[in-house]
Amino acid sequence: MPRFEPKDLDALIIGGGPAGLTCAIYLARYRRQVVVVDSGESRAALIPETHNYPGFADGIAGPRLLEALTSQAKAYGVEIIGDRITALLRVEDGFEATCSRGIIGSKRVVMASGLIDHDLGNPELQQAVGNGLVRYCPICDGFEASDRRIAVLGNANEAGTKALFLRTYSKDVTLLTLDGEGCCDQLARELSQAGIRFPKARAVAFRKQNGHMTVSLSDGTVEAFDVIYPVLGCEVRSELGRKLGARHNDTGCLEVDARQRTNVAGLYAIGDAVSDLHQIAVATGHAAVAATDIHNSLPRNFR
Repeated sequence: MPRFEPKDLDALIIGGGPAGLTCAIYLARYRRQVVVVDSGESRAALIPETHNYPGFADGIAGPRLLEALTSQAKAYGVEIIGDRITALLRVEDGFEATCSRGIIGSKRVVMASGLIDHDLGNPELQQAVGNGLVRYCPICDGFEASDRRIAVLGNANEAGTKALFLRTYSKDVTLLTLDGEGCCDQLARELSQAGIRFPKARAVAFRKQNGHMTVSLSDGTVEAFDVIYPVLGCEVRSELGRKLGARHNDTGCLEVDARQRTNVAGLYAIGDAVSDLHQIAVATGHAAVAATDIHNSLPRNFR
């Protein structure tokens, strides 16, 4: 496979979400040669509007934020390639990454590849994400669900803790399961004390109707909610790093030190590939830390 130009990059960033683009902006401002390879699957692109990212009091849509970050990165000369890295190798002078266009050589690599939320493959639920009827991040937008009818959907023990969190915002919270299974005794007591409803019947069908979501249960009843929070797990896209021997936790998040360095020399990880706290503000903070350490670790580039 041909070697892809430009050669001898200072840094290759895998992933073009808020973390990857912020890292690219910092590195470009440090006058480093950097390329972003992005597969176009940023979780941020699914956000209809976020109100908890500082500086946007009226909120900003995820695609609009990505557009602004992309424009800023390109203004500093960052090349953003729409492609997918399929292999990553450690070589003597850094790394070699493979994509459909060839092999990219780089002294440093930043894993900003994020994660993918699991869903049920249900078209009604997937379409409802765009208008805020289905949401995945109560930390991001629980405030916007204040005093609304909220359902939390998933395994009782995992979804139950998120239901308790959302009780901060509404008195009307219901825990729904797909298997009809209960939860541990301690959690059951906490749910009861918090006034969270927990039907024994399992959720079997979902429908968007008149500005809300209806859920049909296995006992024939139908419930209506203003917003549903699925808790179905996720896939952390850290496989490239793990294959190089990067340490990780049980969910696949890569382990890093205070400078966002993995145990693989020259390999950094930021954003959702690292943290269980899936927040844009956290991701961009990681990016600034990683970019600064990368710059300081490379030979000086005096003007």
